[in-house]
Amino acid sequence: MTYIDAADAPERNIGQIKLHGADAFEGMRKAGRLTAECLDMLCAHARPGVTTGELDDLAFAFATDHGAIPATVHYRGFRHSICTSLNHVVCHGIPGKRVLKEGDILNIDVTLIVEGWHGDSSRMYLIGDVSRRAERLVEVTYEALMRGIAAVRPGATTGDIGAAIQEYAESMRTSVVRDFCGHGLGRVFHDVPNILHFGEPGQGTILKPGMFFTIEPMINLGRHQVKVLGDGWTAVTRDRSLSAQFEHSVGVTQEGCEIFTTSPAGLHRPPYAT
Repeated sequence: MTYIDAADAPERNIGQIKLHGADAFEGMRKAGRLTAECLDMLCAHARPGVTTGELDDLAFAFATDHGAIPATVHYRGFRHSICTSLNHVVCHGIPGKRVLKEGDILNIDVTLIVEGWHGDSSRMYLIGDVSRRAERLVEVTYEALMRGIAAVRPGATTGDIGAAIQEYAESMRTSVVRDFCGHGLGRVFHDVPNILHFGEPGQGTILKPGMFFTIEPMINLGRHQVKVLGDGWTAVTRDRSLSAQFEHSVGVTQEGCEIFTTSPAGLHRPPYAT
């Protein structure tokens, strides 16, 4: 894998890792903050009796009211502003008429484009009173994400990120999904490098200042195997065990890592006091 100054690169995936400067960091801060604010807004609405389609409408209205573009609308045929992944849905759940019920766990994934920059983040929501095993899975998944982020620094590798996530998740008797990964982003929605959520320390791509990417582990209560349903989007656990996910967009700095999608309201993980 080779690196290129982002200022010299076209705005598409060219198979080279883009290294961004100070202006790009500022652009990602704006996009990341608005994305986090959208997820904050949804905290008060993700409750029993609300449909996933209503949450999608709220997210679309929020984006347009703030001059942003939901990146997933018309992306490869997807027609919605968010992904809503419930219970045993691992990722890419499609919003619709499904009514949220007491005891559900829900991942909402939002990507907003602000002045050309992509802020990509997802968060878990507990719908009413949930079981302790579901709550524990959500807690483990959040901690796995943060351990992966803690491994980000110049000179570290993508394998260090994956190893930190895998070691913790498996020590908690959960499993890491292998079929989906984090990705480079910036002015491009999905770019290189891929960020695997499992791996070996020291392996993979070397991290350098100016790299932007997501870390977004999907953790299952049962086995790691998944399958994609006939709609071509919805991925579910094969054993129908519960799945959870958290995601942040980050940038590699000279000293370590900056999280672009930190919640301004401090609503990083449930339960959310709104």
